[in-house]
Amino acid sequence: MILLQLYWEFFLVGLFSMGGGMATVPFLFDLAERTGWFTHADLTTMIAISEATPGPIGINMATYVGYVSAGVPGSIIAPIGLSTPAVVSILLVSKILNTIWDNPKVKGLFYALRPASVGLIGAAALSVCAVSLFSLEGGLVLHWPSIVLFAVMLAAMNLPRLKELPSILYIAIAAVIGVLFKMVD
Repeated sequence: MILLQLYWEFFLVGLFSMGGGMATVPFLFDLAERTGWFTHADLTTMIAISEATPGPIGINMATYVGYVSAGVPGSIIAPIGLSTPAVVSILLVSKILNTIWDNPKVKGLFYALRPASVGLIGAAALSVCAVSLFSLEGGLVLHWPSIVLFAVMLAAMNLPRLKELPSILYIAIAAVIGVLFKMVD
């Protein structure tokens, strides 16, 4: 019976928490109070573990709660319950899009969304660059160690032999160098 309750509770969380994994947190606080499956302290531990492990936060937290509540079967059922509303929504939207895809207005809409998407991604990239490459303390000042790291990584990623290395390796190297920069700073 607990497996059915886990599925239902996480189905509701997935249905009503729009905006990503952190949007599930208020629902999980409520779930902790109503079910007693975990405490608020457990929830903060779950958030920390979910942030530190690969994968979506909501799924990681559902897996954790499922495991704490009902062992391995619970750790399977809770994430399935959480993701069911998203899967159903995607299937419905894809079905609707398949039926209206040949409509010129729909094609025009998606064509218009391309530059908007590129603009949003570009704006996010500029924001990250501004925060990473400049220091705003005492006015706008270039942060030279970050600029040097950026230039070295950009050059390394474009060298033919180094281009074949996995991106995660570059991320790990940059993280280590960033920690070293922070220790020197």
